[in-house]
Amino acid sequence: MPVSGRRGRATVVLCLAFLLILSAGCMGTEQSGDASGLSGDETEYRTVVDSRGVEVQVPTEIRRVVTVSDGLIESVMTVLGEEKKIVGVGSSCIQRNFNYTFQTSGGETYEYKDGMNPVTYLNPWIMDLPLVGKSGTAINYETLAGLDPDVVILRAGSCTLRSMKDEGVQKTIRTIEDLGIPVVVLKAHPCYDDPDLSTMSDEIRIIGEVFGKEERAGELADYLESQTTQVFERTIGIPEDEKPDVLVFGASPSSRKNGGAGNVKGIDTIESYFIEEIVHAKNAYQEPGNSVVVSAEQLLALDPDVIVLGTSSGYHPPEELYSAPYYQNVAELSAVKNLRVSSFPWEPCNCAKRLEYPIDVMVIAKAAYPDRFADIDLGEWLLDFYKNVYGVDDETAEALRSAQWMDWCVETCPTCE
Repeated sequence: MPVSGRRGRATVVLCLAFLLILSAGCMGTEQSGDASGLSGDETEYRTVVDSRGVEVQVPTEIRRVVTVSDGLIESVMTVLGEEKKIVGVGSSCIQRNFNYTFQTSGGETYEYKDGMNPVTYLNPWIMDLPLVGKSGTAINYETLAGLDPDVVILRAGSCTLRSMKDEGVQKTIRTIEDLGIPVVVLKAHPCYDDPDLSTMSDEIRIIGEVFGKEERAGELADYLESQTTQVFERTIGIPEDEKPDVLVFGASPSSRKNGGAGNVKGIDTIESYFIEEIVHAKNAYQEPGNSVVVSAEQLLALDPDVIVLGTSSGYHPPEELYSAPYYQNVAELSAVKNLRVSSFPWEPCNCAKRLEYPIDVMVIAKAAYPDRFADIDLGEWLLDFYKNVYGVDDETAEALRSAQWMDWCVETCPTCE
């Protein structure tokens, strides 16, 4: 039986610190500490089956949670009314606001201010929580254990923990478990060979089970699915020769620095699933690969009918592709000449999609089939989406739209100059 109480957890922290000093490569400890922070006699548990198929015993009374995710876990907890239990996070992208600027060939400056993850806007205090890990760095186990969480919920496929196949990710899970802390593992769509949306609904429902709020989590998952279903139903049966070529393009400065024009999403990505299986258009890039760097010549050869700009080392609005000096060499693209360029919302750390994934689907649908979706005003649809997901009022919904830099779809843009 594990040692109960916070005194046992403190002992683990000291032991772990000692082991870390002795050997940076030896991260495991003997299991110690009650997972709930209550005495063993007082603690009751429920069983949650996580994305691995592992049965995890979590306290029925959860008070302290550490999350490792780029927003999905935190957003679901917000919808469930459990967000105040978060005591530490594992992504720097939900602790920041962002600014982005570019200049046109004519010298005009576009400045985008205060972009952030919706969960950050709704819970600004999250910026001040201890950071236990982030993309490119290992989990700080001493900090994590010192937070004395009742449960750790982590999402494999996020930018901090990229793949379940990574031995480092497996080691992270084992190490936290060795601390005597229950670990609920979610597997995001990048963890699957054929990504689709059912796994994301499964993740939402698992989080609901952790907090004993299965019904509310199920309602959330069903609502999100309904928003993509309406797109599916409007576009199914379109003849192949009437389907436009859609390219999800990352106008990344890193790609340009390496000699490319940007990067593209291949047929094995969730973006391609959106394009081909839900919107029923064609992915213009018919090769596998995520964020494949392409040259200006390759981009011109693809010549898609529609281009959707995604988050890629920064935010990229349609105007950037139309008028930035470094894209004048692709001005002959059909999508550029015909003004058929759109943008996904600002999605910092977009390694895996979050609750806002129906926005991406609707952006693609509106861009690919403007006539079929002419009755949907994207700006108003966004407000309804935020209100339905997060239960916010009109003013907050407008602020969320601005925080994701989606004001390009309305006549005035309060977040850009």
